[in-house]
Amino acid sequence: MADTQQVDTEQAGARRGWAERWDAYEVNRAAGRIASFAKAHGGAEAQVTYLGERGARIVLVGEDGAWGDLVARTPERARKAVERSGITVHDEFDGEFAAKVATGRYEWSRMAGLQLGGPSNT
Repeated sequence: MADTQQVDTEQAGARRGWAERWDAYEVNRAAGRIASFAKAHGGAEAQVTYLGERGARIVLVGEDGAWGDLVARTPERARKAVERSGITVHDEFDGEFAAKVATGRYEWSRMAGLQLGGPSNT
């Protein structure tokens, strides 16, 4: 019976090791994408939003007003990725932060779609 416990312990350790490596891989990959966005747009700021079971959304706003987002599997991974990338993180997507987003004709037509004669949302 001692052999079985040893094998179970080894298997559990191997699974835990794999999970930690996968976690580090996803954090590093997201941090690289965030840093790349920041470099392309003269710097960036972020806000992390919890999405429930789907994970967390990282909204990025560049210094030039460009914006983008990506999703991490957990809020912890999202926070680690943003911290590792070295950009500022906001707790909320408040008015001051939202005002940095540059929206063009495309975004306005998609937001108002049918009301302004823009493309439909279907």
